[in-house]
Amino acid sequence: MSATGLIAEDEPLLAASLKATLARLWPQLQIVATATHGAAAVEGALASRPDVVFLDIRMPGLSGLEVAEALAEDWPGDVPLPLIVFVTAYDQYALRAFEHAAVDYVLKPVEPERLALTCRRLQAALAARNRTTTELPGELIAALSALRSAAASAAAAPTSGAPAAVEPRLRVLQASLGATIHMVPVAAVLYFAAADKYIKVVTASREYLIRMPLRQLLQQLDPEEFWQVHRATVVRADAIATAVRDDTGKVDLTLKGHPAKLVVSRLYAHLFKAM
Repeated sequence: MSATGLIAEDEPLLAASLKATLARLWPQLQIVATATHGAAAVEGALASRPDVVFLDIRMPGLSGLEVAEALAEDWPGDVPLPLIVFVTAYDQYALRAFEHAAVDYVLKPVEPERLALTCRRLQAALAARNRTTTELPGELIAALSALRSAAASAAAAPTSGAPAAVEPRLRVLQASLGATIHMVPVAAVLYFAAADKYIKVVTASREYLIRMPLRQLLQQLDPEEFWQVHRATVVRADAIATAVRDDTGKVDLTLKGHPAKLVVSRLYAHLFKAM
């Protein structure tokens, strides 16, 4: 079966080895792009639109998981999302997330026998896939959600026998507005929007900046109070005025007391499944 693929791997020798092994096992698979870091993987996949993407879970910049989320959110609606294979060192938390998922994984160092099984699974999935269907698979949403949770748990786990520390909930943010630091109550925040190395903190009257990774901020927010609706957007649930779904299934949010409209990505549209 003919197909196209992309390999995202930051170690050149491993990338070359994976490409060579794939050429032996699946000669009709054309590798149309390679990437050495997460942002390049997203850019390359969106440009070449491969049928299959092999993602190293740990890469500079965006991780393989973050690349998969970015592709799920930014992929054009008229093209089926590529099948995703994660390439990883032995991570027990990651393997558990794949047990019932419609994605596959291979362990480093990649063994030809295991990769051959993955190739057969990919070929079967491509043959069975309805090319007219572009809806994001529910199994992929579940797998990415499980990976996010597992990765967060692994990051929070203690490195010794000591019990894990409970991350305190944020009550007040020290946020910048020009050269001034403001003490902003978290209860006054309508939403957070990540951009580059900063997070924009939006209240009803002002916008501030904090320098913190979004994943770190999320660990300090109450998940019942703040909902992630996009990989770069977290909104206070009770600040949402309306959720509007258009004919394509896209969901947009309006807020109470603020003119902003927030886009809900396909990965988080289930939060508004009552619609």
